[in-house]
Order: sequence, then structure tokens, then C-alpha cells
Amino acid sequence: MPKGELVIKGQYEWFKEKSEINCKHGFEFDEILDMFEDPFFYEIFDSLHSDWTQIRYNGIGYSKGVLKVVQVAFTECSRIHIISARPATSGERKLYYERIREVFG
Repeated sequence: MPKGELVIKGQYEWFKEKSEINCKHGFEFDEILDMFEDPFFYEIFDSLHSDWTQIRYNGIGYSKGVLKVVQVAFTECSRIHIISARPATSGERKLYYERIREVFG
């Protein structure tokens, strides 16, 4: 896990350096917090990157008009630790809209 300055904003946290590196996707972590407010936002357990030390989830939701995927873990302090974020792929966009149709008809 990267070390360095831990940024905490309400119930969210991330490492400053990881957020700066994330600019390669066009945004830093503090710019995507609104995606957690997307009424259709949902999380999927990430079995590929989870282990006994950290359980991770991938969340899909809209932020500033763009569908994005965020990888998070929950901390022992009940905060959401943001690990990475990027625009959704075409397959992830399809999954997002299929879920909406499945749940809401």
C-alpha cells in the first residue's frame, strides 16, 4: 500500500500521491466524489484484488456526466478508501444500464 499524505474528506480517504497519479485518467479523486451520490451507483465485490488483509469493491456511477469506475476498500474507521478511478469501459457501461433495466424495469 502506498504511503504518504492521507487525504480525508468526510467519509472518504485516499493517498495524495495516488490521486495525483490518477490524473492520467483526466481527474483526481476529489473530483469524483459525486459519483457516490448517483442514485443508480452500485458496487461489485472485487474477488481478483481482495485478500484477507483488504476486501475491495468496484463501484460504477456517474460523475460530472461521465460514467466512471472506482475501486475502493472500507477502512476500520468506516471510511471509504479510494484506490483508483477511471472512465468506464464499453462493457462496464453496458453492465450499468443492464442493471438499471433489471432492477427498475
